Amino acid sequence: MTIQQILKQYWGYDAFRPLQEDIINAVKDGKDTLALLPTGGGKSICFQVPALAKDGICLVISPLIALMKDQLENLKRKGIPALSVYSGMTFTETKKTLQNAIHGNYKFLYVSPERLETKLFLEYLPAMNISLIAVDEAHCVSQWGYDFRPPYLRIANLRAYLPDVPVLALTASATKNVQDDICEKLAFGKNQQRFQQSFERPNLSYSAFDVPSKQNKLLEILQNVKGTAIVYCKSRKHTKEVADLLRLNKISADFYHAGISNEERNRKQEDWINNKVRVMACTNAFGMGIDKPDVRVVVHYDVPDCLENYYQEAGRAGRDGKRAYAVLLFNRKELEVLQGQTSIRFPGKEIIKQVYTDVMNYLQIPAGGGEGVSYDFDLGVFASSFKIDILTATYAIKALEQEAIFIFSDSFFKPSTLVFTCGREELNDLEQQQPLLDQLAKALLRSYEGVFDFPANINEAQLAKFTRQSREMVLQQLQQLMQNGIVSYLPQKEKPQMILLQNRMYADSVIINLNQYLERKRLFVQRVNAMVKYTQSTSQCRSMQIADYFSGSIANNCRICDNCINQQSIAVSNKEFEDISASILITVKAGAVTINDLLLQLTKTQKEKFWKVLDYLQAEKKIFLNKEGKLVDHV
Repeated sequence: MTIQQILKQYWGYDAFRPLQEDIINAVKDGKDTLALLPTGGGKSICFQVPALAKDGICLVISPLIALMKDQLENLKRKGIPALSVYSGMTFTETKKTLQNAIHGNYKFLYVSPERLETKLFLEYLPAMNISLIAVDEAHCVSQWGYDFRPPYLRIANLRAYLPDVPVLALTASATKNVQDDICEKLAFGKNQQRFQQSFERPNLSYSAFDVPSKQNKLLEILQNVKGTAIVYCKSRKHTKEVADLLRLNKISADFYHAGISNEERNRKQEDWINNKVRVMACTNAFGMGIDKPDVRVVVHYDVPDCLENYYQEAGRAGRDGKRAYAVLLFNRKELEVLQGQTSIRFPGKEIIKQVYTDVMNYLQIPAGGGEGVSYDFDLGVFASSFKIDILTATYAIKALEQEAIFIFSDSFFKPSTLVFTCGREELNDLEQQQPLLDQLAKALLRSYEGVFDFPANINEAQLAKFTRQSREMVLQQLQQLMQNGIVSYLPQKEKPQMILLQNRMYADSVIINLNQYLERKRLFVQRVNAMVKYTQSTSQCRSMQIADYFSGSIANNCRICDNCINQQSIAVSNKEFEDISASILITVKAGAVTINDLLLQLTKTQKEKFWKVLDYLQAEKKIFLNKEGKLVDHV
């Protein structure tokens, strides 16, 4: 099938959106490609369509489980077979999924960047017929990126296994420096291509308010702008407080953050998508990959760290092309705190070395030992034990990760392992002395080949099923076998892990690449300053500010952001207001009409004046926007 036929069959569209077809053709031609499309710009189609047009399976590297699951469900609903490997899966489940990727009729395998480095994945990789590598949220690749995750920097290691497979990197926002760094870190070839869509969102009205009471302003916004809304907060505590505030004021709301269970997160997300809940107060853990085009307003209750975050999150409003609003609430103190983050995010060299020593002492690792070993590591307990500010500890550990000294993972899963440590005679004695334990020992020998000689990954739930006992009973018997010297058993680990990549060094031997570290610090300051400048701006068009920051361009002012409206407000005389208002009302009374068609009919009216009058008429409930997105004179 042609790519147009694939688009029609699975998505029901007759034509691609701007740049999609160009990106798909570049990938089909085997070129490494960087695609920058705004939130809601159809990034997933850019790798899903060419993957369906090619033989083999597409490896999709994605940062969030929620994002993977959402895309997987969308593909399955279209009848497209897809798989995913994510944290929390058992060893057996992971192994079976990878086997299916090799032998099954699947077109997509979604994995996190951390999974690419596991021994199990690398064992199965050579047998997979991979046709394309798609890197979603590719800004994470860049060491200058704002959502830095060290394994992203090592994705290019895959190219040693898959030298002829093209890479497609996708993101909604990246400055010129970040774009260059993405291409470098992913080892793009000379024949690479880049595509960047305009940052203009003509239906999205940006605004920023310095307010004494965020609560009052939020209520005012949600009372004036009807429809689905997202309220982004920086802390988990704020999400609940905001949801409680809205419910007290009879606004349907819920809260969402990474600290609630998967089941609860799925339920809350579905309620919001299905309009059972109008407003979701959330951290940035919410929204990525969610396909809900009718969000009318996105409010940032707290100032984001940078314009990259803000642009992506604000862009979740108005994906249906109808008028929507992105509102940022701030106060002066917040901006001062944001500007003071530099010293916290980038602790001094001596502090980093001290944190390294403290980590080694906390884990009780002797000099010259520890390489390749994984340790349970509770960051909160560590910081409390050594009286270190938890943020200082966090960013010092990140700096040490960047130097490949160790890896800290708070979403780590290591399966249970077991090996027999006794001789055959002792096993024979076990049959006579403890028949129940002997039953489990025999089940182990039958289920795991070679377990008498080498450690094997085991699954306690499967053993329970095999021996017709409860899982708790099996766990108890495994401990008894261990105590009797029959086996060496290490239970599975789901706690945060510190994995040492080098043996313990003396503090003076810890080398920090200061040039790179100081460059990251400089660029962080640059991003913070751009965010502060955006909030404080009172004259420049906000769409133009965003485009300028991302090295893009917009020919004209948007005319609908707060700055554009404030600059133009004095130009609308009373007579003009009455004339435009009368023209709009006459047209709408004659029949339902789209905003674009109304604009075409009022060709002599300046757009900013039109929007100002239209907003007034809607606020005064003289005209309404119906479910089809058309203006009418009654509900």
